[in-house]
Amino acid sequence: MPSAKKTQTERIKVSDKTALIIVDVQNDFCPGGALAVPDGDRVVPVLNKYVRIFQAHHAPIVATRDWHPRNHCSFKPFGGIWPPHCIQDSPGGKFHVGLNLPKESEIVSKGTNVKVEAYSGFQQTSLAEWLRMRKVETVFVGGLATDYCVKSTVLDALKAGFKAIYLSDASRGVNLKPKDSEQAEQEMLQAGATKAVLDEVEPENG
Repeated sequence: MPSAKKTQTERIKVSDKTALIIVDVQNDFCPGGALAVPDGDRVVPVLNKYVRIFQAHHAPIVATRDWHPRNHCSFKPFGGIWPPHCIQDSPGGKFHVGLNLPKESEIVSKGTNVKVEAYSGFQQTSLAEWLRMRKVETVFVGGLATDYCVKSTVLDALKAGFKAIYLSDASRGVNLKPKDSEQAEQEMLQAGATKAVLDEVEPENG
């Protein structure tokens, strides 16, 4: 018999000790972009609902972005595995136009060092310190792509001492191999993350 839907009192609480981390929802990772994630734009309306919840609870919202120099080491012309993407100040580097980021959102730029590949929002950034200054204990993470930057951000959040909740309904994977996203999800859960979808999170009027 299917389990009953969680009641509101059982839902995951959002408070000023939680933060929403939106990972790399940029034009180059959405359909038509230089490194498009299949159905990548479908995370946008779901993430917008999470944004409203976190705003209603006065919880911090962070948006990470790839912000590469033109000769970044991850690009194929410079020995990397990816086509040039999310170049600083380019149209492809901009956030998806449909993503409703509040003006007070913290923007974290990563991959800015020409010699270092950086999938995680915590790598060579001050994100962990920023979260600690705001007394954040738990991060909710969704965006693009599940099998790369979302996974790396979740794993680094755990290593930094935060609890991490992977938002599966607000994430999509590249899936260079068919099961990459599935394996990434298992890796996150085995490392100590939990998994949630919108119906399991306290609503904005909670």
